[in-house]
Amino acid sequence: MTSISSLGVGSGLDLTGLLDQLTTAENQKLTPITDQKTANSAKISAYGTLKSSLSSLQDAVSKLADQTTYQAMTSNLSGTGITSAVTSSAVPGSYQITVNSLAQANSWATAGVASETTALGTGDLTLTVGGKSTTVTIDSTNNTLDGIRDAINAQNTGLTASIVNTGDATNPYRLSLTSNTTGTASAISTSLANGTGTVASLFATGAMTETAQAKDASLTVNGIAITSQSNTVEGALQGVTLNLSLASVGQTQTLAVARDTDSMKKAITDFVNAYNSLESTTDTLTAYNAADSTKSGKLLGDTTERTIENRLTRALTTDVSGSTFQHLQDLGISLQSDGTLKIDDTKLDAAVNGDASALSSFFVGSSGSGFAANMGSVLDNILGDDGSLTKATAGLQSANDQLDKQYTAMQDSIDATISLYKTQFTQLDTLIAQLNSTSTYLTQQFSALSSSSSNG
Repeated sequence: MTSISSLGVGSGLDLTGLLDQLTTAENQKLTPITDQKTANSAKISAYGTLKSSLSSLQDAVSKLADQTTYQAMTSNLSGTGITSAVTSSAVPGSYQITVNSLAQANSWATAGVASETTALGTGDLTLTVGGKSTTVTIDSTNNTLDGIRDAINAQNTGLTASIVNTGDATNPYRLSLTSNTTGTASAISTSLANGTGTVASLFATGAMTETAQAKDASLTVNGIAITSQSNTVEGALQGVTLNLSLASVGQTQTLAVARDTDSMKKAITDFVNAYNSLESTTDTLTAYNAADSTKSGKLLGDTTERTIENRLTRALTTDVSGSTFQHLQDLGISLQSDGTLKIDDTKLDAAVNGDASALSSFFVGSSGSGFAANMGSVLDNILGDDGSLTKATAGLQSANDQLDKQYTAMQDSIDATISLYKTQFTQLDTLIAQLNSTSTYLTQQFSALSSSSSNG
């Protein structure tokens, strides 16, 4: 049998070109599958964009649904050297604060010694801070000034030991003991038992020098005397924490505590901005382009998107009963013809600066009856694991998985068909080559016979 190295060589026909055309035609069967997957993927991406915008709205709504938003307080001080922090339990008002002195940690120091590393003797040193006593044993393993410092710091004594170099020509090194906290309740006292050598003289009763007296902070609030173990003063004013610094000593300044209306208004404004951003997003995703349909929004006519928009519109326009404010328009927030919200700042400022409990009643309500609580529930149902947007996205992803399987099966079928065509073309090429060879042989034989007859 004649061997064919390339299609068409035996027959002279363009079988390779014909096979290419058949392959192109067969591959057209893949186009509907790839087109559908591309459309699904585009819609999944659009759902992702919509979800991001909805999540931003959800964050803004959750702030409005939080009771503490309407309990926020702010504080302001007229002078320097004091900072303040307030909680929702603070009482609005004006307070005169005078700082007389700061709280101070107690500190004691030993007499000086010549070296940090020379053995000083032994003994049992008892350190008492704020009524808690700890005994540190000084022995041959730790009886240098360095060793005593480290032995004290290794235990939870409530104070810190350090070595100070005074620069004295003879005995420059002194051991300093400083309480870890300020106030008279953290005063330090020491006692020594079984003392020997220099240790006995360093820690003997009356031998140490008090270098910083334990002091409580002293201040007055509206003329009332207050003391504090710390320079962070808590409880002197309900819901207010004052942090005192040296710059505040001797000053009288005014602390103003008020409702934080700015944060309330910001929470409301953030909601309006988030809602309007969502409207802009949906407008883009559902836009219609009459001139070129391929440029229309990927969610144009999408049932899931329309359902979401309808649910949000209903939540937006539902009245809240049993509240001073019953709908957004009472706060100066109106729904425009283009679907966006518009704020009347004058009206909103009046509402925010008015009764905070009325705002809370409208947005939070009781048992999830408020505007924001209801809107939050709608968004949770949309964005949750079983929400409409989540299910729609999962459905498209599942459809794409099936399309991938269809694509693979169709590709296998096309490959098998093309392989069959190639086999048949090869057989045809071989057959025609054989026929051509036989024709040439017969022609030659007839020519030879004809020539022989003529010569005879």
